[in-house]
Amino acid sequence: MLRAAALRVTRPRMAVLSAVYEHPHADTDSIIGAVRTRLGGVSHQAVYDVLRALTAAGLVRRIEPPGSVARYEARVGDNHHHVVCRSCGVITDVDCAVGDAPCLTPSDDHGFVIDEAEVVYRGLCPDCSISASN
Repeated sequence: MLRAAALRVTRPRMAVLSAVYEHPHADTDSIIGAVRTRLGGVSHQAVYDVLRALTAAGLVRRIEPPGSVARYEARVGDNHHHVVCRSCGVITDVDCAVGDAPCLTPSDDHGFVIDEAEVVYRGLCPDCSISASN
């Protein structure tokens, strides 16, 4: 995967990519923790640099739900959306609402050639919903 994206295969890159696959929607601190578990000492900057390279190569996607720090996911190449729990912050993927990318047709595209729509649904996850009703 790294070679196909014209990236050198290194232990930090492999560890970061594995962490993103194993922990969907993880923030940078969580990814750093997972990488350190796997490799031992690795700097914050090294992980940030790898995340930037993987994102630029299209191997991971950086998302920034409103009110949240940046998060990373391995699901790339499609135009999916996210649902975020208002209480605990858990994030889950949601496939496009209708049709092909960009999924939603704007009332006025202002001359843009649109290739992606980003939708964030908000609500309570099943666990928080049960807790709120008790």
